[in-house]
Amino acid sequence: MTYLHSMQAETDGIRAILPAKWRSLDGIVGVHWEAEAQAGANGYYLSPDPRIVFFFNDVSSQIRVADRENQLGRNDRGMARAIYVPAGVPMWTRFSARHRFSHLDLHLHQDRLMRYLAPSLGASKARSTIKRPVEVQDVGPVAALSRLVVDELSTDTRHPLFAESLVGSIATALLDIPRDDEAIQSGRLTQAQMNRLTSHLATHGDQRITVAEMAEVVGLSESWFATVFRETTGKTPLQWQLSRRIDAAQDLLCNGSLTIADIAAQLGFSDQAHLTKVFRQVVGETPAAWRRSRVQS
Repeated sequence: MTYLHSMQAETDGIRAILPAKWRSLDGIVGVHWEAEAQAGANGYYLSPDPRIVFFFNDVSSQIRVADRENQLGRNDRGMARAIYVPAGVPMWTRFSARHRFSHLDLHLHQDRLMRYLAPSLGASKARSTIKRPVEVQDVGPVAALSRLVVDELSTDTRHPLFAESLVGSIATALLDIPRDDEAIQSGRLTQAQMNRLTSHLATHGDQRITVAEMAEVVGLSESWFATVFRETTGKTPLQWQLSRRIDAAQDLLCNGSLTIADIAAQLGFSDQAHLTKVFRQVVGETPAAWRRSRVQS
């Protein structure tokens, strides 16, 4: 199917420095941008379909990205070289410095992506896979595949199937496709599964995540997940989640000017007293005392 994407994009301080190269394929639109952004430039993006963004240079120190507008400057992160954004997931960005960049946008009709994945994965696993966001800094073969796609955007010498196959290869290289047998065979979670959990927790830093939700993220039953998780980490899922939230609290205590009450609210604790109690249990001292010791050292 010929398909034209409809993404909402609001930018300020970002301009194209060359005309965009683009091509519409079967359920895919590829666009290559050469652009420049001023320090403080920002953007908001929301698409009803999944998309892949690949940067041809490292932008992690110049572009900050967040899942909510109020996280920019407080709980944002560096933009990875390659990202997969599921349908309906918003993204806010901010440039910390003036920067020229080159990137490939691949807009994918959700039905087209399902049609590509489901024959090999099954419909249920394919649906689960396309709902999981991915951010990858070590891009490996995706770099070479993306360059080939850019070449195909400006030429019409090959059959469109070639470009569509390249995009399919990028998707399968980048998407977080679980292998159910790995955890069962080893009795432990794989590093990829732990990475999925860490990423999921990072994008839901102000919420408590249930064990059932964590199990779904890695594609295991709740009972089996709880068993292999403890074998992998030495902690229960909820103990691990709490320790990660305390790690995040320590980062905010060190790197920002937020009050302890602000940090408690941002990380989903009921109030400052709740954060203080849990922080003391995990770290051995109160957040205020821990912050003072880091400032003085």
